Amino acid sequence: MKTINIFKIAAFALIGLLVMACGSNNTYKNVDELLAQVSPNVTEITVTELHQLFDDGEIIVLIDVREANEFNPGYIPGAVNIPRGLIEFNVLKDDFWENQFLYPPLKTDLVVVYCKKGHRGLLTADVLQKFGFENVKYLKGGFKAWELAYPNEQLKNLEQVHDGGAEVGGC
Repeated sequence: MKTINIFKIAAFALIGLLVMACGSNNTYKNVDELLAQVSPNVTEITVTELHQLFDDGEIIVLIDVREANEFNPGYIPGAVNIPRGLIEFNVLKDDFWENQFLYPPLKTDLVVVYCKKGHRGLLTADVLQKFGFENVKYLKGGFKAWELAYPNEQLKNLEQVHDGGAEVGGC
């Protein structure tokens, strides 16, 4: 009887070790490796496609994931600023959206995220999908692409910029 219990315990331990060993051990040498892994899972949208959605009157949850000092000098009209480092903490909070005078997004809403050049937007879109959002896209080229394509179609909050602040996020 004792022998059978020992074998059961040993078998469960061995199975547990195998499961842990076969689990995904995602370590990356650099951010490019992470972006390469995430990219196939996320849908991009171009500035032209996004602009067309605006022109068609589509309802879009537009989230700018840059820091406030990047957002305030210029952003796409209708965007809500949720910095990349806070997205997981705020995107599902009703209080956050109420403070923005908006309804919280539904998991089925079209959500478009963007940053300065696209990388933080790509990573954020991946996170939102993991939170159950079904229709998430990131803006290819980010705000820079929008600014180049539609230089007169952006808003600014210059009076809210507290300091020049260094660029953050690396992209």
